[in-house]
Amino acid sequence: MKVWVPDKEMAEALADVAGAEVDVYPGGDDLPGDPAEVEFYVPPFVPTPQSRTILARMRGLKVLQLQTAGVDAFRPHVPPGAVLCNGRGVHDASTAEWTVGAILAAQHDFPRFAAAQREGRWDWHMTDALADRTVLIVGYGSVGAAIERRLLPFETEVVRVARTPREGVHPVGALPELLPQADVVVLIVPFTAETTGLADAGFLARMKDGALLVNAARGPVVDTDALVAEASRGRLRAVLDVTDPEPLPAGHPLWSAPGVFITPHVGGSTPASRRRAVALVRRQLERRVGGEPLHNVITGSY
Repeated sequence: MKVWVPDKEMAEALADVAGAEVDVYPGGDDLPGDPAEVEFYVPPFVPTPQSRTILARMRGLKVLQLQTAGVDAFRPHVPPGAVLCNGRGVHDASTAEWTVGAILAAQHDFPRFAAAQREGRWDWHMTDALADRTVLIVGYGSVGAAIERRLLPFETEVVRVARTPREGVHPVGALPELLPQADVVVLIVPFTAETTGLADAGFLARMKDGALLVNAARGPVVDTDALVAEASRGRLRAVLDVTDPEPLPAGHPLWSAPGVFITPHVGGSTPASRRRAVALVRRQLERRVGGEPLHNVITGSY
């Protein structure tokens, strides 16, 4: 079986999988062979344009295994007959750590203290805390559950919302009544047509004064103009690992909006995620070679 992976480290981790012939394709113009012969393809974590368009030439592709949970960048390019699998579970720990770290930084005003340190200024003031606060997790899947596990030791109340309601998990339709009760709202939904613009002007208006919005999902899940308006009035705060547009251009009003702290989409970019991605790819390849069902198969509505 012809296998293309994005780097030498992953290729070495798969080298002893019986029945697999592994080549490195980082996602550029130089190809290690004929794309039509590739049956199992792993694109780079940060996709390049070529890493997507090459799929049109992979006529024999059977498995497209992503390292990310999100599939929006590749789903339109999946060739007929190929199975699309995502990286569900790979980034749970790293994204959950980022989320909790972001909440703590915002609640304890770390960005303001960091700015004061750069200026050599002693900026004493009272801060907020995470204890006794209500955190609303919108998109309660595997990452949402990982976030909750890390939040509970901080003596918080966690409220869960998901597209598929179940015991202890509210439906998305309950958001209008839940949002005014939350001190922190965490967005960790998949990026779909249904979630695009989910946090619009109406959504944000229902959040309580001084509440914190945390976006660890995708930029377009939040209406950027509406968020800038709320932050500029000092009514809401936000911590964003993703933005719309992304990358955020210099001079964009979101950069300077008061109470907004931005990181450049790094939530899942850690060695832990990398190790888990390599392990997932190996398991999936072994299952494919052995004729076993694959995990994380994306079917129907994502």
